[in-house]
Amino acid sequence: MCGIFACYRHPDVQKFKPTALKMGKAVRHRGPDWSGNWIANDTILVHERLSIVGVDSGAQPLVSKDETISLAVNGEIYNHRVLRKQLAKPYEFKTHSDCEVIIPLYLEHGIDAPKFLDGMFSWVLHDKTANRVIAARDPIGITTFYMGRSSTTPGAVYFASELKCLHPVCDHIVAFPPGHVYDSNTDELTRYFTPKWLMEPTSTPTTPLDYDLLRTTFERSVRKRLMAEVPFGVLLSGGLDSSLVASIAQREVKRLNAEAKSRTNGAANGVGGDHLVGIDDGDHLSTVQVLPELNSFSIGLPDAPDSKAAQEVADFLGTKHHNLTFTIEDGLNALSDVIYHLETYDVTTIRASTPMFLLSRKIKALGVKMVLSGEGSDEIFGGYLYFHAAPDKKAFHEECVRRVKNLHLADCLRANKSTSAWGVEARVPFLDKQFLEVAMNVDPAEKMITKDRIEKYIIRKAFDTSDKPDAEPYLPDKILWRQKEQFSDGVGYGWIDALKDTAEKMVSDEELANPKKEWGDDVPDTKEAYWYRCMFDEHFPPYCAETVMRWTPTWSKQSDPSGRAIEIHQDKYEDA
Repeated sequence: MCGIFACYRHPDVQKFKPTALKMGKAVRHRGPDWSGNWIANDTILVHERLSIVGVDSGAQPLVSKDETISLAVNGEIYNHRVLRKQLAKPYEFKTHSDCEVIIPLYLEHGIDAPKFLDGMFSWVLHDKTANRVIAARDPIGITTFYMGRSSTTPGAVYFASELKCLHPVCDHIVAFPPGHVYDSNTDELTRYFTPKWLMEPTSTPTTPLDYDLLRTTFERSVRKRLMAEVPFGVLLSGGLDSSLVASIAQREVKRLNAEAKSRTNGAANGVGGDHLVGIDDGDHLSTVQVLPELNSFSIGLPDAPDSKAAQEVADFLGTKHHNLTFTIEDGLNALSDVIYHLETYDVTTIRASTPMFLLSRKIKALGVKMVLSGEGSDEIFGGYLYFHAAPDKKAFHEECVRRVKNLHLADCLRANKSTSAWGVEARVPFLDKQFLEVAMNVDPAEKMITKDRIEKYIIRKAFDTSDKPDAEPYLPDKILWRQKEQFSDGVGYGWIDALKDTAEKMVSDEELANPKKEWGDDVPDTKEAYWYRCMFDEHFPPYCAETVMRWTPTWSKQSDPSGRAIEIHQDKYEDA
């Protein structure tokens, strides 16, 4: 991940520059490799870079040869090589960065440029000649992005990767909506990502299930996310989603290493060789760095359920596994920092983010800059245990759509900010545009949980090779068919219990009954929620709360959002 800050139409941009650089420095954790800035007319772009692709030449902001177009990007464009070949007019590229292709796309397509991008991104582009700013965010909101305004500079518009860049200079901030593009010519946001499943959630899909298509589309999604020129790995909780990602990534690494070995042998025989192996452009992918082995990472309290499962998966796949532990005291000590980096007070997000935050620090210490992660699957396939209570397929589908639409305020925010806090980038294959088009259009009757079908049955079945004797299994059966554990539960049940117990000591009954007036109607309903909100207030002014969403299950009377609180979880493990 990188960090960006931008301001358009500032009344005195040169005088504002030191402040802008300070705001950019507030997200230097996202981009520790280099800092850059660019001023044109009344606009300034500030960029903090994490170099993963185009390492030698991709410093930002990126500027066109004639210096009329400047661009600051946070993200990865997986189809950049294909886009370069498809440009209608020749463009003289200055770098090998995957992001530079956005400039010629803007020159050819204007505000439609984001429609052509396959990746995760937030960016701000300035056209000096037209004095125009275009800003965009990826379809699901994998990368965090905010937009702000200030009553002291009423004509200016501010953009940043995180809240902490904006609240010192803005008194009104919103989360930039995913799948939208902002155009300063109209001062409006327009949705560019408009699939039917998203735009018409009450229209229940009827597409028949195709297991082969589901599997091959997801495999392609994982492969394209291996685009990197630096060491990378996989987050492996031991649950279904991260285990599938790890399995496919390991297969691809083995294939690429075999090809590299073949090329090396060919070079020794005078045929020629290359340390980078290209993935077929027909798959709209790019090159990856060949690694001798794939690193996998897990974290938990001692004897945590997920850690045991993760080790089993790693042993099965043959990854170089790092099974890390943390103590309850480690987690409690990190809470204030976690909330500062997450910029939320949502209970579910904070519970799950704390172990991920601690793990990311250790990953960075091991020299890894990019990891694959399994976010999104539960939203797409109705994997949360409360989906057992869905009354019918229409309601099931509508809840899946609602969850996907809110990912940028929940699991995407968690994955992005927990890892970016330590200069690590998380990529999420389940949220690939092409895979979403396939998975979200499947008849939701196929996703329903029944007495014969466990949650996420269809994605499990798509990777089940038990009826193919000659096929190499993707995962052990006990992992492929393991019941859902929410990450905050799977790292060890003692973690959530400790949070509740500590909150009981930190917040009195009187305080819970008399919430702060500035909280308005957004009143915490538990002492744990109250405690987190107080820590949030220590870091951010009250108006920043408008960017926060609290995660709650549907069709459930439980006040606690933990999957362990859902009755089906207890029944399952009592029967085990």
